Amino acid sequence: MKVILREDVYNLGKSGELVNVKDGYARNYLLPRNLAMLASAANMRQLEHEKKVIEVRQQKLKGTAQEQAKKLENVTVTIKRKVGDQSKLYGSVTSLDIAEGLAAAGHKIDRRLIHLPDPIRSVGVHEIELKLHREVQCKIKVDVVGELQA
Repeated sequence: MKVILREDVYNLGKSGELVNVKDGYARNYLLPRNLAMLASAANMRQLEHEKKVIEVRQQKLKGTAQEQAKKLENVTVTIKRKVGDQSKLYGSVTSLDIAEGLAAAGHKIDRRLIHLPDPIRSVGVHEIELKLHREVQCKIKVDVVGELQA
């Protein structure tokens, strides 16, 4: 069955692509969740129009993401955490902590845009990548400072 994807589907394709899938997958998963629509002549014409609209919207989002990346290039976020005897943290610094630190510095960033493979568990300066758009990434510095526990 040929369907047109409305949204990006992992391991299948990006939005707007025409893909061939098994009937059951389309009928039971893609169509009920509005992830795809049947590839008819009318839907193909509608898709061409939507592609133009989506492309304009994506260019606008990319432009704002690039502006935001320029503002964030030289930002350093300082986060204080309690440490033990050998400068080991009593916990970790997560993407939520970094997002709160950025918000305190005047940069509102969604925590899901912060690419942190593992939580930070050591004191020091760490370089963290932000994925602001599909094609726009920037790096910020996170300085984890230890407070000795009394």
